[in-house]
Amino acid sequence: QVQLVESGGGVVPPGGSLTLSCTTSGFTFSTTPLTWLRHHPRRGIEWLTSINSAGDDAAEADSVKGRFTLARDNANSALFLQMNDFRPDDSAVYRCAEPGTRSTWPHSREDTWDYWGGGTQVTVSS
Repeated sequence: QVQLVESGGGVVPPGGSLTLSCTTSGFTFSTTPLTWLRHHPRRGIEWLTSINSAGDDAAEADSVKGRFTLARDNANSALFLQMNDFRPDDSAVYRCAEPGTRSTWPHSREDTWDYWGGGTQVTVSS
């Protein structure tokens, strides 16, 4: 059974930083690319960034490029999203996802994500 569980959300001021974690089970972590997305109540689902299985290549959406960095620890089956320079419109539920075999790099298509975590809320507020 595939499981993805996010943690680390909270309230952060504009310009602040936060690191989210995604722990996983039920699949071979070290051979699976992974993705982060966010769900905004009004704007819907937005792909943010993906990382390849080795952790040596990543892609980011323009909205977070230069501010969000994705990394992975294959030994512990964990994924980390380092987020800096928060803006008010970054408030959302952040979720990690496992792209399915239909998905191709950079795994940005919502309809190709097979498994999603439940999400963790990030609120940008002063």
